[in-house]
Parts: sequence; C-alpha cells; structure tokens
Amino acid sequence: MRTRSGPRVAVAAALAAVLALGTAGCVAIEESGADPSPSSGGGGGNATAQLGELTVASAGSMKGYSRSRFPHWRSTGKNCDVRDTVLERDGRDIKHSGCNVVGGSWESVYDGRSFSDPSDVDIDHMVPLANAWRSGADEWDDKKRGDFANDLDRPQLFAVSASSNRAKGDQDPSQWEPPSQSYWCTYAEDWVAVKHHWELSVTSAEKDTLADMLKGC
Repeated sequence: MRTRSGPRVAVAAALAAVLALGTAGCVAIEESGADPSPSSGGGGGNATAQLGELTVASAGSMKGYSRSRFPHWRSTGKNCDVRDTVLERDGRDIKHSGCNVVGGSWESVYDGRSFSDPSDVDIDHMVPLANAWRSGADEWDDKKRGDFANDLDRPQLFAVSASSNRAKGDQDPSQWEPPSQSYWCTYAEDWVAVKHHWELSVTSAEKDTLADMLKGC
C-alpha cells in the first residue's frame, strides 16, 4: 500500500480504523439478517438444520379434536380481527370500511390465482390445526392453541385461494404440495419454521418430503 510522507503511527491508526469499520459493517449485516420476515423460513440451510432437530413420530389420534379448541380469529380492536390483518398484509390497493378489509387485490402463493373480493380469499394455516393436534397440540391448553391459530409472528397465516386451501385440508407436505412448484422451497421452509418454533413433531414421510423440497433451496 502506498502512503505519502507521515509517521508509521498514522498509517497504523488508519489501518485500525478501516478494520473497525469493516467489523462494524459485518455486525450490521448479521443483525439485519437475524430478523426474518414472517413469510420466510429463513433460508434452506437454516430450515434443513431446524428440520433435523424436529422429533419424528407417528401421527397422533384425532380424538377430542375440534377447530373450536384453537380459538380464532382474535379481535384486533374496532370490530376487526386477525383475518383482516392478514388480508391487509398480503394484499395490494386495500380498501377499508372502518378497519375491515372490503376490497383490494390478492395473488394466492399456492396456485398463482388472483382475486379482488376478500370473500373469495381464505386465510390458510401453514401447519393446519388438525395436523398440529396430531403433532402434539392435543397436549396444549386452549390458550396456547389460540396463540398458534392466530400466530402472526411466524410464517403461519397466508391469504390464498379457497380452492387451494380446501384441497390442502389438514395434509402435510408428503400428502399435498402447492400447485406452484416455484413456491415449494418457501413452503418447506415455512412449514419447518412453524413446527420448529412450536415444537411439533413430524412423521418420517413428512420429514423425507421436506428434506427433498429443501434440496432445491
């Protein structure tokens, strides 16, 4: 490195300043990447690691299951609820009546279909309530099940076409995958992120399918 005349101390100080700036820059990048969007599992590598930490078990019994055991949608004030929150987050050109979502445009990530009427849109639970019940949620109390059913912090709730939501039902990825293959990577990441956070189990077939889907991430 060329320098003009000056004491060696000044050069050393300059180098130290550059190194300090570089270190600070790395820290900032790491911090910004540590807060993943609710609609992302955080990357294929991270999801693969999380998948390896999940408990593998046979699907549990449906005995005692009811959607009412997962109270939703919770109120968000002024006659609005979590459904309105998801519709507003996932849509464009949103129109309101009060704080209720009454219009806008939505594209279903599962199948690419577009909608302008919110009544044509379903709010899907990435990990379905019945699947969660069979994966360990049967041992929770209704308060925790309500937290799961209304979870806006994980990639658990999405505005999608009613047809794709109903075709999916309570099936795991070994039984149903989104028609849009370009979404498979994100779908697998999000599924794993939700199950990992809530400490839900996976079946062996479910884990194998998720591992295959994550290979393309």
